[in-house]
Amino acid sequence: MSFTSARRAGLTAAALLTLTTSAALAQTTETGAAHNPAAKPDSSATGAKVPFDGMDLTWINGQNRQTTFPLVLKDQNGETVLTGTALLDGYFNYNFARPVDHTQTISAVTGRTNEFSLALASAGIESNYKNIIGRLWVQTGSMLHVIQETDGSVLRGRNAGTGNLKFIREAAAGYHFNKAYGLNVELGIFMSYIGLESYVMQENWSYQRSLVCDFTPFYFQGARVQFYPSRKFKTELWLMNGWQTYNSFNRQPAIGNSNYFRPSENLQLVANFYYGNDSRPGTDSLAVGRAGYPDVIRFHHDNSIVARYYHKPKMGPLRGITQAAFSLNTHYGFQSGEGVKAAHNYMVGSSLANRVWFNQNKMAFTARAGFVKNPSRYLSFSPSVVGFTDPDASKLTAKELTGTFDYMPSDFVTFRVEYLHRSANVPYFAGPGGTTSPSGYADQPLPAGYTPDLRKTEDRAILSVNFRL
Repeated sequence: MSFTSARRAGLTAAALLTLTTSAALAQTTETGAAHNPAAKPDSSATGAKVPFDGMDLTWINGQNRQTTFPLVLKDQNGETVLTGTALLDGYFNYNFARPVDHTQTISAVTGRTNEFSLALASAGIESNYKNIIGRLWVQTGSMLHVIQETDGSVLRGRNAGTGNLKFIREAAAGYHFNKAYGLNVELGIFMSYIGLESYVMQENWSYQRSLVCDFTPFYFQGARVQFYPSRKFKTELWLMNGWQTYNSFNRQPAIGNSNYFRPSENLQLVANFYYGNDSRPGTDSLAVGRAGYPDVIRFHHDNSIVARYYHKPKMGPLRGITQAAFSLNTHYGFQSGEGVKAAHNYMVGSSLANRVWFNQNKMAFTARAGFVKNPSRYLSFSPSVVGFTDPDASKLTAKELTGTFDYMPSDFVTFRVEYLHRSANVPYFAGPGGTTSPSGYADQPLPAGYTPDLRKTEDRAILSVNFRL
């Protein structure tokens, strides 16, 4: 499952505010923070080779839309030492089914329904001072229960719990080398590079993430190398413990690759790849491979196109409309081995969104449609942790339609209203009876034959407010 902190590849606030110094030529460490058009560097004057130089990327789906960063600490020479960020995100999620247990299922952001919730509160600092890369973000909020607590790798041995790590959103250390347009080497906990939409809702065009992004990773623990061979291209190589795991299930690490190409500020092309062994060894020796881990492999690929096809900052012929763009994010992956073939154990899906800004970019409306097919359900969320025995759910295909209206009076706050309709070919979404117990309370003994109340459709309305400084 979609941590990119900004979750996707852009330039950090610290890097952007120090681009005119030789130490910050390409220190792009926080994946997903957007380029700051208010601080466009004069690279010709400094001789700096700056990736994506002069590009305004704040409109891109999955990118930070901030243009100013007020929490900056500088040294006596005016060079940025630290950049700080604080954010809060709260919502009221109204599920028209009104589940008795107030549990929202099939979502990594809205874990509760028909009540006010704090999804995420986070604060962090990052530095690119004199080529040294350092970053620490801490977090809390209801999303942590949905995302990190599904990490089964913590059961391998001791000293592997998520009790403390889940409060770290991102923590990494590394070094920037002045090679080509930048070379960064880092180790730590990172936001995921897979998918388009961000872990931070302010960066996305919709509040509820698409199904294909919700079913893919939000974080990795490992190491990465970022290389910018040219001003318009970035590639990354990753070595990780596993698919959204703090620890490793076995002896084989996962590997990954991410590629971003921006021929202009109006177009972004992305291709991401993942290959790993994310299965737990079985108790039967026949289920264990020669190296002591199961012969099961997982491959995942996603690609995206984000294009701005209309841009008139001072309002053009379409009265009131300042810009318009679309994004298309497509996924394909499979898991195979131990007698299971990829043809029966795969995930495929796509999400198409179109966004229109108006009123000098202070308002926007996004329409989105998507689907996901995951026959064996090796990636999709389980609709209930108890009493879920429906064999037909292994043939899952789900679809979604979303409409989102944003009011953004400043860089630092977003008010959002969203309506979401989802459907599936099998009962998959929570109904009025909920998915916990007949009374809705988790401490009630379950009567014999209890089954969760699942329906084929879901309709929700979401009100949210987020603050980011």
